[in-house]
Amino acid sequence: MLCNEGFGRSPRGNASRLIGRAATAFSALALAATISVANATPVTGAAHRVDPAADSSQEDQHVRSGKGSGKGSQSIAQEAVRYAESKIGAPYRWGAAGPDAFDCSGLVQWSYRQVGVTLKRTTYDQATQGKPVSRSQLRPGDLVFFYSGPSHVALYVGDNQIIHAPGSGKTVQIVSMSGHYEENFNSARRVV
Repeated sequence: MLCNEGFGRSPRGNASRLIGRAATAFSALALAATISVANATPVTGAAHRVDPAADSSQEDQHVRSGKGSGKGSQSIAQEAVRYAESKIGAPYRWGAAGPDAFDCSGLVQWSYRQVGVTLKRTTYDQATQGKPVSRSQLRPGDLVFFYSGPSHVALYVGDNQIIHAPGSGKTVQIVSMSGHYEENFNSARRVV
């Protein structure tokens, strides 16, 4: 008798239980994979609209491909900035993605999610989405990255300012990109 069979249990009964447990585990994995596929970002790495009522017009194509040159995509980006601004004063918490606390990439992800655009979760992954933008071409809503890696992300709000969740003990705030952030600028991306 094996240790896990116990008294009064037949090996056949254990096999049935193991098969049942395996089937349950497989079902859970299949469900998780289905959810993951349903929420996945397209292979291109571009942000995409998640609003099922969204028109699959030219504007939607810009959002999917990361080619945000139309007025519609600018207003989407500005709306994401307004959502971020609504969280000024919310505390920084590592790994938090809202709605009450944020880390830097969590704030960016949450703000864009409010306007129907899905972004990846981490700063490093967000730095691969959309298309590159030069520092001189920044528009409100562009993702701005700092330090090597990069290891910090913010949303450009205009007038040489960013909104971000800066770090432990601080809150979501708008700051100038001059000085410290200008010196540590890494790159920028336009996701809509």
